[in-house]
Amino acid sequence: MSPEGRGIARDHPLAGHTFRILHVSTGNVCRSPITERLTRHALTHRLGGSATTDLIVESAGTWGHEGAPMEANAAAVLADFGADASGFTGRELLDEHVIRADLVLTATRDHRAQVISMGHSAGLRTFTLKEFTRLVRAIDPATLPPLDDGVAARARALVRAAAALRGWLLAPSADADEVYDPYGAPITFFRSIGDEIHQALDPVVTALTGVTTPR
Repeated sequence: MSPEGRGIARDHPLAGHTFRILHVSTGNVCRSPITERLTRHALTHRLGGSATTDLIVESAGTWGHEGAPMEANAAAVLADFGADASGFTGRELLDEHVIRADLVLTATRDHRAQVISMGHSAGLRTFTLKEFTRLVRAIDPATLPPLDDGVAARARALVRAAAALRGWLLAPSADADEVYDPYGAPITFFRSIGDEIHQALDPVVTALTGVTTPR
């Protein structure tokens, strides 16, 4: 997996063999870095380092602090899960990030709306993280391509299936699809947000890889 999450454009000849996941929050120093690094950590544990080369995971912020380090409490949360926080720098969300992304997962509905408003036919591949989790739980894994067909092919099929279900599986409440901003909050609140993100990611990574959480 590319350490910086930068690499192949959608029109590159290798683009069909890769799948790019973009996590979006506001400042790109708390929620989206946690989600990015927990996703990478989970994928490596499910597939092993060599098997994740087709998956590129990155993040950006709608008001991203370009070049800023991750918040110390966010890094502490990642350490709790054994995930790597090193080498991270914040990024402002740009058109090119949305254009290249095969799946955009946002912290809130407002972030989702901002991504979609940028255009680039992003609507069918942009979800809040918790929305995507809810939809993924309703998809029969047997209907997805096997991992032998490549993780990118399986991931694309998963996104199409989730998009098809979106109008049928609505959120049970207005807050159900939100991951709230812990910026400036104590470490205890950061940890509660980290737990929310971790729990939301687990079924997503299982669906992407076809591999359940290692025991």
